Parts: sequence; structure tokens; C-alpha cells
Amino acid sequence: MRLLVVGKLNGQLSTAVKMAMSAGAKVSHVETIAACTHALRAGQGADLLLVDYDLDIAALIAANEAERIRVPVVACGVDADPKRAGDAIRAGAKEFIPLPPEAEMIAAVLAAVSDDNKPMVVRDAAMQAVISLADQVAGSEASILITGESGSGKEVIARYVHQKSRRASKPFISVNCAAIPENLLESELFGHEKGAFTGALARRIGKFEEANGGTLLLDEISEMDVRLQAKLLRAIQEREIDRVGGSKPVKVDIRILATSNRDLVQAVKDHTFREDLLYRLNVVNLRLPALRERPGDVVALAEFFVKKYAAANGVAERPLSGEAKRRLAGHRWPGNVRELENAMHRAVLLAIGPEIDEAAIRLPDGQPLAAPDPGSRTAYAAATAAESATRNFVGQTVATMEQQLIIDTLEHCLGNRTHAANILGISIRTLRNKLKEYSEAGVSVPAPQGMGAHAA
Repeated sequence: MRLLVVGKLNGQLSTAVKMAMSAGAKVSHVETIAACTHALRAGQGADLLLVDYDLDIAALIAANEAERIRVPVVACGVDADPKRAGDAIRAGAKEFIPLPPEAEMIAAVLAAVSDDNKPMVVRDAAMQAVISLADQVAGSEASILITGESGSGKEVIARYVHQKSRRASKPFISVNCAAIPENLLESELFGHEKGAFTGALARRIGKFEEANGGTLLLDEISEMDVRLQAKLLRAIQEREIDRVGGSKPVKVDIRILATSNRDLVQAVKDHTFREDLLYRLNVVNLRLPALRERPGDVVALAEFFVKKYAAANGVAERPLSGEAKRRLAGHRWPGNVRELENAMHRAVLLAIGPEIDEAAIRLPDGQPLAAPDPGSRTAYAAATAAESATRNFVGQTVATMEQQLIIDTLEHCLGNRTHAANILGISIRTLRNKLKEYSEAGVSVPAPQGMGAHAA
């Protein structure tokens, strides 16, 4: 996470900075709110601002908003004056950290406010197949299109790919194409020169330049206007961009990742998405299964979120009861991982007693999870089996795990190559090449069984 500290570095603030760095943050510093906005406008990216509450936080947020710069603010201050801390929160700060700081509080606030604290939590075979493919392509420079339902974790897998790439030490910049008005998105992506349009009071560096050397994620790219898609295609092809109002192109060195929860092939047919841009982005496709398609992940994710939000809220971590696990695994989770995360955050706050029981896990309308029907026993069994299987993976190589996953999936599909390839999220050609490699190495490969089971 990139942390920009705003204020004079006295002893206590310096201590907070050192703690943040120990927690993994990359820290930079300016003394004034004007210098902060200038740095952000000039392309110095930040995921979080740590601001001395002696400064005018409302003015800082307003100045950033005027430049369409939206970075969360955490206020801090010596002596923890309750009134001034309250004023900082009312001015727009997300949290307040009293100084002198505590290392655990610094770490918890950074984790709660930043987007970086989203590690991959994977137990289910369907998701392990996606991770295996991501590992294969992460080290390349290929553009990747990540598809899946809303809330399924597309940005998490994008960050995972970046962290596994040769660009991991460089910026990871995300742009939500659905959240930025159409008339502002071009400036957001490519930047603008002073005077390019009304309100352009200074040069603004866009996300392409901010990501230079690193990775640019175009989140929900299907929402981008088709006219801007042409400029995006040129930028990707030529690796250069034109600032709005600029007179000469600017070279950029970036890798492009994109996400979509819509069917882009259908969007091409509907003339709302350019076919040539789809081909340029979809060099590799990572399709994330919905949470209901990977039941083995549900309990593992729930336990991760319990730990995360217990720490963030300063409460004791409690285990999930057996019935709570059964109901979690049996629910369909239409909002996917995002819905599960919110439910577990509520459960951490509502639970009483030594365990988090089913009564504490509530849906957005306040209703508890329904008791699972008999069919959900399969989901719970899958979660339990996945947890057990994961323990057996420790000490094995990725290649061995991949082979075991492919063989197990093929056995599950009674040797049907097409069905196995669909479950694994790989092409039938890739699967056949893998099976040929295993056979030549003396590994027993399940033979096709029955009608319609495609042979290798």
C-alpha cells in the first residue's frame, strides 16, 4: 500500500510512519495540503493519506475532489482531543489515530482502509485451477481479461497477477470505468494539460502515466463508451497516450489487465464493445467461478474475514460453530465474496458467547441464514474435504498440485475431457497436452468412459 503522510514530521508522527513501513506500506511525505494535492495531481499515487488533524482536512478533501482525486484520509494527532478528532471525521476522514501510536492500531487501520489486504484464500478445486493458470501467465507481458460475476473477486485476482509478475515492485493502478462519468473518463485515463477545458487549472497526470512501469487495471471495462474505446486501443497498441489538450504523445510502459461482469462477446454483437479491443485485451482469459460454484472456499473465506474484522474492530477472534459453517456452505451467496465478507463483518459485531453461531450471521435485510436443505450437505462436505485436502498440499510443488488437480478432476468427470477442461477453466487442447505429458512420464491417466467421453 502507498501511504502519503501530510504534515510536519515531529517525533510522534515519525514513529507512526516507521510503524506503517513495518506493516508493509510504501511511505512518502509532504508538509502542506497544497503540496499534497500537487503531488497527487502530478502523478505521485497514494492509496491512503495520513493527515495531521492540525491541518484543514476539509479543504484538502475539497481540493482533491476538484481535481477528481479520491484517496481516503486517516487523521492523526497528539493528545487525542475528542472534539478535534470528531471534527476531522466530520470533515471526511475515515478514521482517527491518536499519537503516540500503537503498532497494532496502525496495522489494523491500514488493513481496514486500504484495498491491499485481500490475499487469495483458495480451497476449492475450481478456484485452484484458476490460480494455476494465473501463475502460468503472471510472468508474461500478455494482457489478461478477468471475467466473472460482480463480487466474485476479480480485482483480487488482478492484484495477485501483478504481485506474481516482473512488475510487482512497480505501481498497481486501478480505474473503475463504471464509476467515472463518461465525459471525465478520458482525462482520468490519459490526463490533461492546463487549460484543456473549463476547470483544468493545472496539468494533471492520468492513470496511464501513474502506472508507468507497472500494471493498469481497467475495472468493468464493458462500461466504457465505444468512442473512448478507440483511443484506448491505440494507447494499448502504440504504448503511448495523448493528454487531453496535449500537443505531443507520451510514451508509457505498462501491462494492461481488465475485468468485466458482462458477456463481451455479446457486447460486440450489440455494437457496444469493439471487437478489435476485445481481441487485444483477451490474450488470456481468467474466468472466476461464482462463489456457489466453489463451495469449498466458503468456510475458508468466512474464517479469514472473521480474523480480519475481529482485528479491525478490536474484538476477540471467535471460531465459527458447526451449524454456522453448515449454513454458510449451504447459502447460494448471490452477491458472491463481497456479500460473504459483509455478512462476516456483521457477524463479528453481533456474536455473543464463545463462538460465532448461526444467529449472528445475518443477511442485508437483517434475516438470519436459512437452515440448509438436504442438498447443501454436499456443499458442506466439499468445504470440509477442501480444508482437509489443502493440508495435504503443504510441501508439494505447484506442478505436482496441478497434476493431482487435473487427474482428480478427470476422474470426477469419468474421463470426459471436455467437461474436465470446462471445470478446470482451460482449453481442451491444453488439457490434452498436459495428459500426453503425464502419460509419457508413466502417470496413469483416466480413460474416457461411456458415450460422449472425448478421448485424448
